[in-house]
Amino acid sequence: MLILYVEDNFENKLFVRRVIESMGHEMMEAETGPDSLLIAAERKPDLILMDVNIPGMDGLETTARFKQDPGLSDIPVIALTANAMKGDKERCLAAGCDGYMQKPVGVSDLRREINLYASKLSL
Repeated sequence: MLILYVEDNFENKLFVRRVIESMGHEMMEAETGPDSLLIAAERKPDLILMDVNIPGMDGLETTARFKQDPGLSDIPVIALTANAMKGDKERCLAAGCDGYMQKPVGVSDLRREINLYASKLSL
């Protein structure tokens, strides 16, 4: 499975890359919303992990643009965010995210979420 992780924090990218690669999946990275749209259009990932607080265009607007693009709209997007206030999960889902995970995310939770989407792909 090819996973695009949209994140601007080096430590978070390193952690998620280790988990994804240990599961036998491939990870691509983007640090901004516009970059993620370009990369996804070119490489067509199977899953997108989206940080909400990224520079320029935030993760919610970026997700909305993914969902408006007919060539990208079917790619599941999971919000990975430190935003944990009341209503944040609902805002992520309303923007088009298919899932929501609060940072710091644990290894087992991340594996479980990735496996959930991987199993949907193999149906």
